[in-house]
Amino acid sequence: MAVALGPTAWKATAAAPSSESPATGSLHGFVRLGEKLAGRKLRFSFYPDTSLAAPQQTPHSLANEMANVVVYFESVPVLAAAADPRKGSFRIEQRQEAFFPHVLPVVVGTTVEFTNADPIYHNVFSLSKAASFDLGRYPKGTSRAVRFDQPGIVEVFCHIHSDMSAVVMVLDNPFFAVPDANGEFLIPAIPPGRYKVSGWHERARLNHQEATIEAGRRSEIAMNIPLEGIVDGR
Repeated sequence: MAVALGPTAWKATAAAPSSESPATGSLHGFVRLGEKLAGRKLRFSFYPDTSLAAPQQTPHSLANEMANVVVYFESVPVLAAAADPRKGSFRIEQRQEAFFPHVLPVVVGTTVEFTNADPIYHNVFSLSKAASFDLGRYPKGTSRAVRFDQPGIVEVFCHIHSDMSAVVMVLDNPFFAVPDANGEFLIPAIPPGRYKVSGWHERARLNHQEATIEAGRRSEIAMNIPLEGIVDGR
């Protein structure tokens, strides 16, 4: 269950004992979003297949919007950044004329599959500085892959459906997390040191804090992520 945060973001508290490796520590915390981040435009399909249109008209909540938050470490030493690379397959699916997930954080060098699960064509592309590509038109049940080799924010769109968008957040280290629906997150296996930690949402200003990681211990942090121009999340 998420804790209730005050009007300003908490700073990292003293580290507590944890089950971490004696050589590394972890960062545990909570994110609080400004209320206006729950508001998104309802999307409507021009296609006759009602199975495409109906799910897009479900209002977003703050719990849903937590999936679009990334908490990540900045300025991590080179050796630390290479210590624990993220493994596994990564995919953004085109479904119901939308991208799922809407935000996908990955480390540099990751390949992402863009899979079409809709009964119509999509054409995925990006003109972002960190990665520019155009995957062409492809039908249901097929995929196109992109390898992301530069850090940065990659905004992804569809040439055919102008209101479709996604973000691939390419990071230069593996120390990041997406909060759960309650805003809770845990970043494990962090080498000891003092770090700058940022909380990101595409429609809000960055929240920056410092955290001290101690070997064999768990540090605590919490942050508010309000909209740009909104004071204390009000």
